Amino acid sequence: MAEKKKGEENEEEFDVGLEKLNLGARKKLVVMNLNGLLLHRTNRGSKEQIITSRPADWKSRNYLGFKRPFCEEFMKFCMERFEVGIWSSTKEHNIHAALNCAIGTLKNKLLFVWGQDQCTNSGFRSLENKYKPLFFKEMIKVWDNVKIGGPYSASNTLLIDDKPYKALLNPDNTSIFPEPYKPEDEADNTLDPNGELCLYLEGVAEGSDVESYVKDHPFGQPAITSSHPHWTFYSQLRENLHKKEN
Repeated sequence: MAEKKKGEENEEEFDVGLEKLNLGARKKLVVMNLNGLLLHRTNRGSKEQIITSRPADWKSRNYLGFKRPFCEEFMKFCMERFEVGIWSSTKEHNIHAALNCAIGTLKNKLLFVWGQDQCTNSGFRSLENKYKPLFFKEMIKVWDNVKIGGPYSASNTLLIDDKPYKALLNPDNTSIFPEPYKPEDEADNTLDPNGELCLYLEGVAEGSDVESYVKDHPFGQPAITSSHPHWTFYSQLRENLHKKEN
């Protein structure tokens, strides 16, 4: 075997060192919803949902969209510290115009954009709206299918959603649930890079693993557990889904 020259050895050591550096600096994954977190979308046909206090930022045939303050600054903050994916429970053809409204060209830097087709349909309707089907976001689908920057798991993935029931089928302490955006609230600063949510995410990014951090640092709305007032409904729903799987 030919003896390696000193320069070649130094180059190999540099490559190994760089590889270790990259592994150590690998970003965690944040998966966030769209409607409720980054913007508020309302149906044009519903008089009860019409917002009159401010003009819409985005209009389509069926919907009006209201962008949350600091939306783009928040996305830049997240992208500097995490890999970021969007997972909406709406149909795919409604997602991209809403994304354009919310974050503009930053959407091109997202790791993935998922819609209703990737959600789990419970077969039930929402307690708040009998016409609204209940969809869940099973993070195992992300862990099994998103490979770039991975592997991902419960230890390095955080779901951010304004609807706690969306995470019903996921491991504990893998999600946080900020309050949903209400366009009438002119003082909303949830997405402010200097606000509580971003301070929290800074801790997640620097922490050793997501589950431990979320467990030790509760944030936002509580997860759906046995103490929830509608636990009977949600536990029965989860049991029915497990029976279907088996």
